[in-house]
Amino acid sequence: MAELSGSKTEKNLQEAFAGESQANRTYLAFAKKAEQEGYLPVAKLFRAAADAETVHAHAHLRAMGGIRSTAENLKEAISGETHEFSSMYPQMIKEAEADGHQAALRNFRFANAVEQVHAGLYQKALDMLGKNVEVDYYVCQVCGQTLEGEPTGPCPICNAAKGAFKKID
Repeated sequence: MAELSGSKTEKNLQEAFAGESQANRTYLAFAKKAEQEGYLPVAKLFRAAADAETVHAHAHLRAMGGIRSTAENLKEAISGETHEFSSMYPQMIKEAEADGHQAALRNFRFANAVEQVHAGLYQKALDMLGKNVEVDYYVCQVCGQTLEGEPTGPCPICNAAKGAFKKID
């Protein structure tokens, strides 16, 4: 395989991966809205396109060599989450405060808190790698808080009712 490091192809793969990933998330949000408005065939189309965008994104990530062993992937995830909660989101929070953008500020604060949780969960998974301990995860559909095990009360990040959590299969 040709060397990618610093090449135009590497840059293009990174850009394509980001674009396809963003399209996936956008189309899933569009599907949810179409569903709420009663446009079920349109919602299904958005979900189908979102799935296709995931196929593209994964192909680009594989071509970049971005998927390695599970241990390496966990270490990369820990690094990414740590960057988000220690550097990226704190700066975004400051800027949203300065701009007075309350919705962005709320979202950034929720995400910042949850990214710390994710880093810890990834570290725990890395520490337990190979033991194959079964764990159920639940995600708050308001703020993204991720829990091991069924919630016993309201979300500790956003205070949403425990019914706001969705079990992840």
